[in-house]
Amino acid sequence: MKKAAENSKNIPLKENSIISLERYAIIQTGGKQYFAVEGKTIAVEKLNGIAGEEVIFDEVLLKRKNSQQCEVGQPFVETPVKGVIVKQVRGKKIVVFKFKRRKKQRTKKGHRQYYTIVRINNI
Repeated sequence: MKKAAENSKNIPLKENSIISLERYAIIQTGGKQYFAVEGKTIAVEKLNGIAGEEVIFDEVLLKRKNSQQCEVGQPFVETPVKGVIVKQVRGKKIVVFKFKRRKKQRTKKGHRQYYTIVRINNI
């Protein structure tokens, strides 16, 4: 117990060493919710479009503009979040294996999910 307490010292962090979470939003698309930070990329469920096209997310649940202002939607915030499609990709392969013992029944299937990489430009 004593060693764990000694290892958990408060180390001061440099100003640029962590992401400043002054501006962020929580958006909903494809039945899932995503944490969107301005200037960063997120991988969302497949959206129609090609690389370079602008995407507008209308279903914004929460939007934080700075440390004092925070908008909470009921159910959604009025102003949308804008982003640009970076590329369309597929995730890693997931193997689905079904097996019933003593019945000689074995089924092996693979699946790769489609994702769209989006860079958030404007919150």
